Amino acid sequence: MSDGSTFEELVSGVRFGQFVSVGVVGAVCDTTVLVVLTEVFGVLPELATLAGIETAILVMFLLNDNWTFAAAADDGTGSLVRRLARSHAVRAVGSLTQFVVFVTVYRFAFVPASFASVDVWLLVAKGTGIGLGMVVNYVFESVFTWQVHR
Repeated sequence: MSDGSTFEELVSGVRFGQFVSVGVVGAVCDTTVLVVLTEVFGVLPELATLAGIETAILVMFLLNDNWTFAAAADDGTGSLVRRLARSHAVRAVGSLTQFVVFVTVYRFAFVPASFASVDVWLLVAKGTGIGLGMVVNYVFESVFTWQVHR
């Protein structure tokens, strides 16, 4: 546990770097699910992005729980199941941010472009949503799921 302030804990360069690294893994999982479901199976992009978000949440939770926030998880922040439930509740805000940005960029600012038969605008919309959602998720996960300020 830390005896630092919430702000000091949030701006920890090491923790933020770990969180971003885990986020990259999550983004790859998320985007892979999106592309495979839309391009291979013809699933509606909005449904495919929701499946990708959930896949990424589970992967990132496990990585964050065992690496980024391992010290906080060991210091009594509750059982794995409670942290997972709390993480899902907390990530709902970031996931909603990501989804709304994705739909807005993909459907309302659409620029037709493809490369190697992949809809490039799908990737632009996804990346934009992931980026904004990541910032929201970092703050909320730090403060509520792993309670780094305690």
